[in-house]
Amino acid sequence: MSLVKLTIKGISYSQTQNGAYALILNEVDGDRKLPIVIGAFEAQSIAIALEKEIRPPRPLTHDLFKNFADRFDIVVKQVIIHKLVDGVFYSSIICERDKIEEIIDARTSDAIALALRFNAPIFTYKNILDKAGIYLKATPESEQHDDVLSAPETFGMGEESNQAGDSYAKHSLSELNEMLDGAVRDEDYEKAAKIRDEISRRES
Repeated sequence: MSLVKLTIKGISYSQTQNGAYALILNEVDGDRKLPIVIGAFEAQSIAIALEKEIRPPRPLTHDLFKNFADRFDIVVKQVIIHKLVDGVFYSSIICERDKIEEIIDARTSDAIALALRFNAPIFTYKNILDKAGIYLKATPESEQHDDVLSAPETFGMGEESNQAGDSYAKHSLSELNEMLDGAVRDEDYEKAAKIRDEISRRES
């Protein structure tokens, strides 16, 4: 299976799930986006890693892991989002120490937070992007309203959840696809991710 490189576009607030955020990943050589619902702590950690000038007074958990890895000469080479099951993304962290490579299972939000700190690339498999990627048509209006990374101090508390908070079971597939288009137009990526997961469950 071929790998597709991803970059981080930004983090948007969840409009339907309190304390949750949508991490938006971009396909490097394409127009698809991969929204992943993450918790507040992970969102804060990713935001701090992206905003290079922000330095917390004490190390966050992911900073501690980075310091620990540096001390013992462990390098994160890359992160691969390798599986999607029932709306939950599974990731692997590819590490190296003394030229020996190890693969470590991780939550996707944690894996990406570490990838940022190690300047490691993020990949997913083409079949996952085909299944879960959202194609956003470029329009002048959407270009003017690009995603804005939320300020870390505004994050609340929350648990990571990629399960649909609202039930979309009563809607038909055609209705869900229309709702998906509307959520993407409104840049409500967290809602779009939930609708996409419901569509994927039905089509699998």
